Amino acid sequence: MEDDWPQQVRGWELARHGHIENYRKRLANNVTVTAIWENATGTGTVDARVETLGFGRTLTSSRKEFRDKEAFWTAARCVVEMASNLPSLGAGNESPADSELFEEVAGNVEAEPGTNGTPEAELTFTLVNGRTVTLILSDDQAFDMCTRIYKLDKYVWDEQRDEDEDDEDATDDETEEDDEDAIDEAVEVPDISDVRSSPDTGHDVVTLLEAQFGVTEDYLMAHVDWSALIVVGEPAVSSPISRGEELHAALQPRWYPVVVDRPGEQWVVLRRTGLRYVGE
Repeated sequence: MEDDWPQQVRGWELARHGHIENYRKRLANNVTVTAIWENATGTGTVDARVETLGFGRTLTSSRKEFRDKEAFWTAARCVVEMASNLPSLGAGNESPADSELFEEVAGNVEAEPGTNGTPEAELTFTLVNGRTVTLILSDDQAFDMCTRIYKLDKYVWDEQRDEDEDDEDATDDETEEDDEDAIDEAVEVPDISDVRSSPDTGHDVVTLLEAQFGVTEDYLMAHVDWSALIVVGEPAVSSPISRGEELHAALQPRWYPVVVDRPGEQWVVLRRTGLRYVGE
């Protein structure tokens, strides 16, 4: 039977018990993020758990006491962002959720500053079917989106444009080459088809693990700030451990792997270089 969460605040379900405010956000991948704020002491905590009611295994949690409500909500949003990118836990293999919309955009995209008092961007898309959709992005998400579109333009669209120009030039060159008596000696060009850059973001590491080592998102956990990824469970752990040198070479220079012994199992922790962790 559904429990009683009578209110909605900032897109969260809210249940009040005396001076305690219990907030809950249930995600499509069967993860529940819970945020608790105690008005009497002015402190709060945030965690993400398996199962929709939030009683399952804890995936991640904040430091124990936030004494500022703005910092409390910032942490809650970060945990939601992290948990939304996890694989479906106990509810199938799809993650994080099915696409709500798939439609062409008409005209320009409107970009305005957010209205929540924090650095945000509100992007409004007008679709060809006449509907409008507004997305709210944090400053980090907006920057990441701009960076990804720039990479798409530089490494995909530019290449397509160059190929079209090369095809036109090749047609003109064929006519000229038929009239030439001598052919210049060909210049040897190195083959760079297999050259690739090392992973930068946590999402890049997720892509590399699946493509090169067969480790899918179902076996991954991540820190809230994406400073580390953790491979758990078999057979996913055995592959990167047995191919340790190859894994280390693939992650350099921004990430490095560490094998951690846990009770009855091992984890492979992929950490961002230049950061230190509790216990080191």
